[in-house]
Amino acid sequence: MAAPESFPVVTRFAPSPTGRLHLGHAFSALLNARFAAGHGGRFLLRIEDIDATRCRAELVEGIFEDLGWLGLKWEEPVRRQSAHMADYRAALDRLSAMGLLYPCFCTRKDIAAEVARSGAAPHGPDGPLYPGLCKRLPAEEQEARIASGAPYALRLHVDRALGLTGPLTWEDAEAGEVAADPASLGDVVLARKETPASYHLAVTVDDALQGITHIIRGQDLFHATHIHRLLQALLQLPTPRYHHHALLTDETGQRLAKRAGSPSLADLRQQGWTREDVFRRLGLWP
Repeated sequence: MAAPESFPVVTRFAPSPTGRLHLGHAFSALLNARFAAGHGGRFLLRIEDIDATRCRAELVEGIFEDLGWLGLKWEEPVRRQSAHMADYRAALDRLSAMGLLYPCFCTRKDIAAEVARSGAAPHGPDGPLYPGLCKRLPAEEQEARIASGAPYALRLHVDRALGLTGPLTWEDAEAGEVAADPASLGDVVLARKETPASYHLAVTVDDALQGITHIIRGQDLFHATHIHRLLQALLQLPTPRYHHHALLTDETGQRLAKRAGSPSLADLRQQGWTREDVFRRLGLWP
């Protein structure tokens, strides 16, 4: 992945403290750190702890421990999303002022029932797209439901947003120039009561505020970039260059993931693995 010489390179590794890091995280962190070092740039660490229902404070220290064991060094201070709610609120307010957000009162059960009833709901990379039930609610009904205390999420009106931006593209080290297709993910949620900013919104705002020039992350987040590119255009934020790397798998071919019970770096240390063993397993040695 070549870097332009006209501006300094800034990369980041941004884990969520919902479990201990595994080899897949190590691979991504090392790629980011080595790319920055190889271009005389900066490597940042960000803790994506905005989801208070899943993140655990004690796991943040585990992240520091694991990355330190790998020999990685990052700039201080470490940005923690939970300390920057005002930044995300400002972005939401801006999108709302543009008429691009609408409240969604649907439960998962409501959405599943509508998808089943329609019989031919469009699908995205993560399954059926939101069928737009609340998109059609009159403003008076929206206001009445909010006033009544009904829980709701804020969704992005993607069609209206694309009408403002027109066609968009982004650059990926593997795929080349990619035509952004935010509609393939539907009207994504940008905020909920229990999570004041979604991953899509928070990561886009954070990357801009931290001056990230190159985003190196797993192929599983390739599709998310379509929405991130749209948000960048709407909020007039710079667009980094992307490199979506292949995902690591175990000996059975299953993707390494927290929810799959993949062994953590802490587990491997207890089994006697050294840092060099990790590098060899990842194909990043010497």
